[in-house]
Amino acid sequence: MRIRTSQALLACAAMSAAVLSGCAEKGDTGDKAAEDYPSKSISYVIPFDPGGESDVTARLQQKLLEKELGQKVVVSNKEGGGGAVAWSELANQAKPDGHTIMGANLPHVVLQPLARKDAGYETDDIKWAYLFQETPGALIVPKDSPYKTLDDFVQAAKKKKMSIGGSATFSANHMGTLKLNKEAGIKSTYVPFSGTAAVTPALLGGDIDAAMGYNTSALEMEDKGVRVLGFASDERLDAFPDVPTFKEEGYDLATASAWRGVAVPPDTPDAVVNKIAKAFEKVNQDPKLKKKLNELGYLPMDMGPKEAKKFVDERKAPERALLKEYGLLNSEE
Repeated sequence: MRIRTSQALLACAAMSAAVLSGCAEKGDTGDKAAEDYPSKSISYVIPFDPGGESDVTARLQQKLLEKELGQKVVVSNKEGGGGAVAWSELANQAKPDGHTIMGANLPHVVLQPLARKDAGYETDDIKWAYLFQETPGALIVPKDSPYKTLDDFVQAAKKKKMSIGGSATFSANHMGTLKLNKEAGIKSTYVPFSGTAAVTPALLGGDIDAAMGYNTSALEMEDKGVRVLGFASDERLDAFPDVPTFKEEGYDLATASAWRGVAVPPDTPDAVVNKIAKAFEKVNQDPKLKKKLNELGYLPMDMGPKEAKKFVDERKAPERALLKEYGLLNSEE
């Protein structure tokens, strides 16, 4: 009897050791993965057209990321659904090993799952590695437009329906336009494009009356002949000292601004995510890159995985309230 009991205890102890060993190996997976990461080239996917803010930033970051990570970084574009096509792929199909990273934008990633039944992803599926920039919204008209001020535009829009173009639906540009409609008591029509780069020719060609873009697109179009009527910033921007903020004109258009960063598939090990975050942190501090981005109008920010998630979580309630206010909240929400 004692022999059987001893054998049973030994067997039990062996099983426990095996279980604990297995748990230890499982717990080390993230660290081990981070040690080996990256082991091949990295695909950096931008969910919008070439030439827009996200695309420009990624291509400026590319060589610096390669230096930090020690592997080739391939930037590609996968537009569609205002970013939803690519973000759905990130959430449901991309391998969670850190070799696929993707540009991600706020408020887009919060708004789309709230407004669409078929967004293909949930906001919590977007696992943030880093938030690295902000761009304030801007209302832009062609230089030969009869509207010299924001008030000119508003007064005209009260007499006739204006068209305002922007990047994607359920985006900063979309919400900024709806907010302007409500605050100013007008009924302009929002015209969505596949990305910022596609808005420019439409505006300059007279296909739309105005564009709800960003300070970056305003700078990029300045030489092509445009006028900025207002910015969704807290203070006037150094590059446009004569252009008032919407706040100065009595309109709260904070929702017209956008924040950009990089995300990974939801099951990516935290240790790998942290390694990606450190690479972006170093890249974001590069003096030459900072100078170039500043010249282009990008406002830098530095939020790692935890800070970025907290920032996004804090955006959920106000963005949900905004959609509900305009009757755009998904009925299932």
